[in-house]
Amino acid sequence: MAKIAINIATGSLQQADMIVGIDLGTTNSLVAIIHPESKQPVALKEHDSSSLVPSVVHFDETGNIAVGEEAREYLETDPQNTVFSAKRLMGKSYRDISENASFFSYRVIDDDTDSLVKVQVGDKFYSPTELSAFILKELKQRAEHILKTPVTKAVITVPAYFNDAQRQATRDAGKLAGLDVLRIVNEPTAASLAYGIGLDREQETTIAVYDLGGGTFDISLLRIANGIFEVLSTNGNTYLGGDDFDRAVVKHWTHQFNISDEELKQNHELAQGFRLRAEEAKKYLSHHDTYSVAWHNHVLELDRDTFDGLIAPLIGQTIECSRLALADAGLTAADIDSIVMVGGSTRVPAVKNAVSGFFGKAVNDTVNPDEVVALGAAIQADILAGNNKDLLLLDITPLSLGIETMGGLMDVLIPRNAKIPTKAGRQYTTQKDGQGDMRISVYQGERDLVKDNRKLAEFSLKGIPAMPAGLPKVEVSFLINADGILLVKAKELRSGVEQGIEVRPQYGLTDAEVEKMLLDSITHAKDDMQARALAEARTEGEQILGVTEKFIAKNSGLLSGEEMIATAEAMQALQLALTMEDKNLIQSKIESLNEISRPFAERAMDAAVSGALKGKKV
Repeated sequence: MAKIAINIATGSLQQADMIVGIDLGTTNSLVAIIHPESKQPVALKEHDSSSLVPSVVHFDETGNIAVGEEAREYLETDPQNTVFSAKRLMGKSYRDISENASFFSYRVIDDDTDSLVKVQVGDKFYSPTELSAFILKELKQRAEHILKTPVTKAVITVPAYFNDAQRQATRDAGKLAGLDVLRIVNEPTAASLAYGIGLDREQETTIAVYDLGGGTFDISLLRIANGIFEVLSTNGNTYLGGDDFDRAVVKHWTHQFNISDEELKQNHELAQGFRLRAEEAKKYLSHHDTYSVAWHNHVLELDRDTFDGLIAPLIGQTIECSRLALADAGLTAADIDSIVMVGGSTRVPAVKNAVSGFFGKAVNDTVNPDEVVALGAAIQADILAGNNKDLLLLDITPLSLGIETMGGLMDVLIPRNAKIPTKAGRQYTTQKDGQGDMRISVYQGERDLVKDNRKLAEFSLKGIPAMPAGLPKVEVSFLINADGILLVKAKELRSGVEQGIEVRPQYGLTDAEVEKMLLDSITHAKDDMQARALAEARTEGEQILGVTEKFIAKNSGLLSGEEMIATAEAMQALQLALTMEDKNLIQSKIESLNEISRPFAERAMDAAVSGALKGKKV
């Protein structure tokens, strides 16, 4: 059995461990390490191939999964079974992405609820966590092939604006891919490290990290002092990037040749051809003044000035985001000491000029913008491995801390390796009408089901005022102070009812027990994820049955006889599915019930609105 060497006092791994840095990107992903001889960060690639792995997953009819370059080829030929930009779905609900649902060519299940989003491919349902795990697994295997050694530990980067749910989903994806995720690092922090900013503990500086990738843009302002990176503000657009530059060029050419959007939709080969030529032109014009190619009975031409004019409105949007980020941080452009450029699209000269003009100083773009985040993650990994003695890591929690939620699931509030002192909070609600108390059970461990973790404490929040299920708002907060003492509090926000408990430090675990818990979480990651998905599907199914039952009792007059029969059959089918061990079956029955109930739910809404407006002049 492999042993995980871990220093219980700091949570840092021993020097012998190989820890990789991973940039899990929206468009492309890659792995980097600190080269054992040069001690410099390098992105892993085979011979002359690119270090970038497209963040694309394709599922064929027989269930085979392709990731990366191989999968990207299916974006045009088999779009409904090819998933791209899964990162945009991480930790999101249906409502969060509804405005941009048309962006995705594959089926994102939309039943207008706050449940986490799911992607349907054929008769299977995948969470964004599972989709990201396929990409991480490909990166892990690629690294192992190049390094000729097992890779089980990683630092993974995320955007600074990622919330707790999105960070946890990224950790889960790593675990599912067979990786022990030692630290989640903000992408701008990683980029700063790659430029050597923050490595000198005496240095105090304020920087802007301008990150323009293939599909997303974000700007982050950071204050760095004493080796601590503080994010002052972030802004951006998760639907703006280099792909939009390509689209602007395609539109310019198709307009020239009177080719309609409809024609492009019907002819995948034509559309893909134009897109590839546009991407080629964009790259070529970074170093030349004119681009020209004969293709498909057309001569496609573009000069630098025309290209700059086409993309000017898009660049303008990024500058406006930068202006807002400065305002939010209470800073002016003159307060920024350095502008770090990240993302392949920052190679475009017009982008560099606009950013430099806005901040009033030259941009810092000496590190490969495609690789800079992964290189920074590798530096962070090296610090964790104990190889970089110049940087001090604060004391950190050796195992994740969380509470039990419905279905016996572990909901992590403070992930392992979080710096101490730290605090985190999340809101929960009641499951039953009139529920007067809520049990808070605190657990420690890395498994998805609480039965596989270690129980630390339990208390009840009593005196919750009688309200319908879902109405009370109970905030559970964890605070670990500098002495490592965990304080857990639960407060019902509407009434102010409060209860708390103190859990002593180190929680009585030996090095061997921590080691075993970490190893078990990796070994059982797939089983755990399936158990979690099944428990979540059952919980969702039971809630939908309850809601539908209540609705029918209240609005039976709005339903026809046929609708009553169809609804009863769909409810029965879902009830039966809940007794089985098949997550996909439960979710398909939930979807069927939603399809049947949607029309009469809309009728009930219309009736309620017209009733409310009766007698009123609008």
